[in-house]
Amino acid sequence: MFFLWRPFLKDPKDDLVLEAAVASQSGIIVTHNIRDFEGIEEFGIEAILPREYLKRREY
Repeated sequence: MFFLWRPFLKDPKDDLVLEAAVASQSGIIVTHNIRDFEGIEEFGIEAILPREYLKRREY
């Protein structure tokens, strides 16, 4: 039950995004609000900007 660690982030709405990422074993959250996700590395997840995601997807 992942909700036991909430609240973790400043914004409770962002906690829901983090919880979904943890539950789905995602490694990345793509967001314009990088600062809102400080500390998520603890969960093995990084927050990146959409442009960074697109750069990583280029072949």
